[in-house]
Amino acid sequence: MRILLDTSVLVAAMVEAHPAHEQGLTWLRRVTDGADKGLVAAHSLAELYAVLTTLPVHPPISPLDAQRLIKHNVTERLEIVFLADQDYIQVIEHLAALGIVGGATYDALILRAAANAKVDLVVTFNAKDFQRVDPDLAGRIVVP
Repeated sequence: MRILLDTSVLVAAMVEAHPAHEQGLTWLRRVTDGADKGLVAAHSLAELYAVLTTLPVHPPISPLDAQRLIKHNVTERLEIVFLADQDYIQVIEHLAALGIVGGATYDALILRAAANAKVDLVVTFNAKDFQRVDPDLAGRIVVP
């Protein structure tokens, strides 16, 4: 099965103090152990770094530690799905037509990557927003 992991799941999987750590880790292990093919949207790499380096945990996650976590858990183990320039244009047109604003834009980019990669599942803790920006993929969106 081809599974795209959202930033929210990756953060939970990599941060032991996260309240959903076990649920996120279960999905990360499914793909890192080879039971399923794991994918991640390229956009999520930057988002993951931003979140990890600003999480209110003690001790804080340093930039170097965040980079190492991402490398070890994501870039060395998951396929990175990139978007083309036309994808960005089409996502913005789609969101404008639906009247969707704000941070849901980033969810839409992740879903475009998932659609382009023909994934079977998109795993996220943010299912409501994901389903709102792309109802056609609603059946493939799961919460850990």
